[in-house]
Amino acid sequence: MKIFKTVALVTFIAGALAGCQGMNGDKIASSGMSAYKAATLTDADVKAVANQSCKEMDNQNEIAGKSSKYTKRLNKIAKALGNQINGTPVNYKVYMTSDINAWAMANGCVRVYSGLMDMMNDNEVEGVLGHEMGHVALGHSREKLQTAYATLAARDAVSATSGVASQLSQSQLGDLAEGVINATFSRSEESEADDFSYDLLKKRKINTQGLASSFDKLSTLDGGTSKSMFDSHPPSAERAQHIRDRIAADKK
Repeated sequence: MKIFKTVALVTFIAGALAGCQGMNGDKIASSGMSAYKAATLTDADVKAVANQSCKEMDNQNEIAGKSSKYTKRLNKIAKALGNQINGTPVNYKVYMTSDINAWAMANGCVRVYSGLMDMMNDNEVEGVLGHEMGHVALGHSREKLQTAYATLAARDAVSATSGVASQLSQSQLGDLAEGVINATFSRSEESEADDFSYDLLKKRKINTQGLASSFDKLSTLDGGTSKSMFDSHPPSAERAQHIRDRIAADKK
């Protein structure tokens, strides 16, 4: 299945490039090969690229200081959730912005926006971050990074060899990070990440009600004009009900 996904991705990019004026066959072939290599990046390369992309995002955003009330809250939340995702150390930070968002990358980089923390209590933030960590643990974030990198490689003819992260400019790293952060997950991927969060909260003896109520609050944003982390996700009300169904089943 992974091979078919790689071939389909490269075929799509090569086809798109073929339609671009001013690109000769050698350029298209070179870009197609770069896209193929990017789609088959090693785990080490994926983490290296994620490290650099996360660093670039940190440079572009205001990070809450150590004495900030947001950092103190996040430290408490991080202690509850744990400091590893499948053996990968987790690095938590808060971005000071009114945007309602949170995301995680394949290297364990977890970022939450102060706007989301203003909207939710600690238990609800735990549920949301558990969901984002689920995307990493289940390999969804890795696939999105590969796709974003393959597109970048084809567009800019970046060579996907060892040391790939060092070859990218700050602008390219920013584009790559934005591609990962704004990537759309499928309904099944979202459901899997929801269940991962529920199981993580239960394992860590954290109240699972917060995951359901976080979706209740996010449901007020569904279909709205403001940008939020769940704009393209399945309806939040349905997801809240799914979590409540699991809570009810566990009580039987």
